Amino acid sequence: MPEGILIRGIGSFYTAQDADGAEFILRAKKKFRHQGQTPIVGDRVRFTPGMGEEEGWIEELLPRRSVFVRPPVANVETLLIVLCPEPEPDFLLAERLLVECRRQGIRSVLVAAKSDLGDGLAERLRREYALAEAPVYAVSARTGEGLDALREAMRGSLCCLAGQSGVGKSTLLTALTGIDLETGEISRKIARGKNTTRRAELLSGNGLRVFDTAGFSLLALTGRMEPEQLRLYYPEFLEHEGTCRFDPCLHDREPGCSVTAAVREGLIPAARQARYRQLLAEVREAWDRRYD
Repeated sequence: MPEGILIRGIGSFYTAQDADGAEFILRAKKKFRHQGQTPIVGDRVRFTPGMGEEEGWIEELLPRRSVFVRPPVANVETLLIVLCPEPEPDFLLAERLLVECRRQGIRSVLVAAKSDLGDGLAERLRREYALAEAPVYAVSARTGEGLDALREAMRGSLCCLAGQSGVGKSTLLTALTGIDLETGEISRKIARGKNTTRRAELLSGNGLRVFDTAGFSLLALTGRMEPEQLRLYYPEFLEHEGTCRFDPCLHDREPGCSVTAAVREGLIPAARQARYRQLLAEVREAWDRRYD
């Protein structure tokens, strides 16, 4: 039975692409609905091809290595977290995405887009995330700066661009892959982007495979996470595990916290801990309401 990857889905129809690049129109069998499963773009599947003009059938969903619910995409291997000077960078969204990547074993990359504006965003990202195990690339779709280096970082991996509306993800994706995509202008009145991507699709171009998606701008941490777990997704905190006065220590405002001491000494950026505390408050609230 052939295997492939779902590269798009429209209504009840899916397009699967096999290892040779051939595409097949498929439908999902009713058993998936009965099992509470829904095929999504990025799923690896076993399928029966259709005969003539008839559609084929998805027979089996293979195990997912990662999954996002909003937008619904599976098996992302590298997430490019895109920020730019305008609209104002949403660092808390970037923080959520970094945590989610660590939780699911997804490689994360920070992209300072529109670098031709020269506001020092890339330098700030490198400073604040120096220990976060997420490399920073400064790029400009307009001038081409940094695109070759970013392509090399993406090559051989199923990639996805994420970030708030208006950061130019579609424009950047076009520059990276050579595939012309619809783009929208930033609303001058509210300095927020107009979302132009309506559904997920896996695109191939310039030797890259990249998901084109909508969403991520309102990402919440998926699943119910115990507050004690959040600190484990911060690489710069891990070397201080077991050295705090209390065990476990949430690295919030407890006395004798080694992470807080490292922040005071300039070893960990204060902004990084501040955003961690914001996320910790969200995780605590969600955990307290888990039975509501």
